[in-house]
Amino acid sequence: MKRIGIIGVGEIGRAIVAGLCDGVDRSPDVFLSPRGARAAAELSSRYEGVRVCADNQEVVDRSDVVIVAVRRQDRYEALADVRVNDDKTVVNVMAGVANDDLRRTLATDAPLVRAIPLPSIRERRCVTVTYPSHPVVDRLFEHLGGALPVADEAAFDVFSALTGTLTTHYAYLATLTSWAVGHGIASADADRYVRGLFQGVGRTLGDETRSLQRLAADHETPNGSNERIRTTWFDPANSAALTKALDGLLTDLR
Repeated sequence: MKRIGIIGVGEIGRAIVAGLCDGVDRSPDVFLSPRGARAAAELSSRYEGVRVCADNQEVVDRSDVVIVAVRRQDRYEALADVRVNDDKTVVNVMAGVANDDLRRTLATDAPLVRAIPLPSIRERRCVTVTYPSHPVVDRLFEHLGGALPVADEAAFDVFSALTGTLTTHYAYLATLTSWAVGHGIASADADRYVRGLFQGVGRTLGDETRSLQRLAADHETPNGSNERIRTTWFDPANSAALTKALDGLLTDLR
């Protein structure tokens, strides 16, 4: 695998390093920016092939594939005066930053690929959306759980908006736990049960022979408890509100 550079060692940067290096016989050379110094130092001490560079230019110079994983609002400061030769491949994982924007910032003709890696990439279980398709980048993410190249940047933005629902799922589970606590259940017991309940649901998602609608139907009994909550809480108004929120996010991302 090619030499990998990561500019921005936040949650996603750390997850990519873990996915590349944990439990493998031979990991690639990984070069980290000094941003997030504590996390970068910890990763360097844990994995033999991971090194912390003096600055972002050194990350670029020592890498074949450069992953830009800084926060959207920090990109100009992080990439100021960074020169990227045309023989590099740049992976843009910044939400809401189009490739044309990044190309102007870097002033490079190097291939630029957008990607949406999620934290589960550390377990190599993340399907990563990419645009445009690029053999080196798609191969990298196939190694980390799967690559899903899309046809254009408009489609990429739709997938990016879908990732904005992730923490809502956790908040939903926290609300269920709080409801149980309010009815006298010990907090630890409620937390343990809700986690177990939805871990089991998560495993059924691996059965791609059944559509999501089919999975929902298979978990319901006519006039039963699941059908009652789905139809009374997740009603047309609730569904429309979610659609409106996603539409608003998609507009902002574009």
